[in-house]
Amino acid sequence: MTPETLHRPTPHALARVAFVLVEPCHPGNVGAAARAMRVMGLGDLVLVAPSVPSALADPQALAFASGATEILANARVLPSLEAAIADASLVIGVSADPREFGPPPLAPEAVAQRVFAELAADPGHRVALVFGTERVGLSVEQVQRCQLLCSIPGDPDFHSLNLAQAVQIIAYVLRRCAQDPSNAHAIDAQAKASELAASPSPRFASQVAIEGLFEHLERALVVIGFLDPAHPKKLMPRLRRLFSRARLEAEEVDLLRGVCKMAEQAGRANPPAWTRQAAEPADRSVPTTRRTTGSEST
Repeated sequence: MTPETLHRPTPHALARVAFVLVEPCHPGNVGAAARAMRVMGLGDLVLVAPSVPSALADPQALAFASGATEILANARVLPSLEAAIADASLVIGVSADPREFGPPPLAPEAVAQRVFAELAADPGHRVALVFGTERVGLSVEQVQRCQLLCSIPGDPDFHSLNLAQAVQIIAYVLRRCAQDPSNAHAIDAQAKASELAASPSPRFASQVAIEGLFEHLERALVVIGFLDPAHPKKLMPRLRRLFSRARLEAEEVDLLRGVCKMAEQAGRANPPAWTRQAAEPADRSVPTTRRTTGSEST
């Protein structure tokens, strides 16, 4: 290979891929992650509630970025994971181990193929790759907000990578996938604009829309008596996993919210027995006479 074949311009579609670092502890890792992204032509870095609020301007971050300061300068700092993935149509968690009710783990190469298929399907689609904290990784709840889970293969007894190392590997695999000639037709969605207009693909719902659906669904299930808020068990995580596998389209979310609305109306018109009982005031009447026995204290 020549330098010209090794080092090629970054496909435009990769501008719609965000690397989200959840609660990073060490500014040095943030800088090293920025460098890893810049080398592979990726530029959208998001920090969620970093331990050091000024991590992007920290001397360690600047030193480890080794010149990739533009990534740090343009990075966003957001208060929650929900805010960081709000506009994404596909969210991918990166974790060494699976989590309860989370999606099954996939190798980076398989995930990269899914990323490019997502980007090519619609110019409005965006992908978020979510990395957890250096100490404990992603929580169960955070993984449940991901449609895919990516695990980097390693030794079964020692397979936990440094945060920046994990970013480097995922970024590299994405770039290698972009350089695969077999993917050339699916990489640059801008070049496919006329083809997409002629035969549009389904537009997947954003995470904002999906979270709105889950909130509405939970309210409706409570109203109709299917979900007891005092004893929710694991109903909502199971439903979240089900809908994550389905990859809901925007119109499907609207349809399901219409179903939830009708269910709420029906439930309020004819509340389930257990919800009526919970709403009724307790009987506080006091008997006028009381029989006592010799065994009772006075």
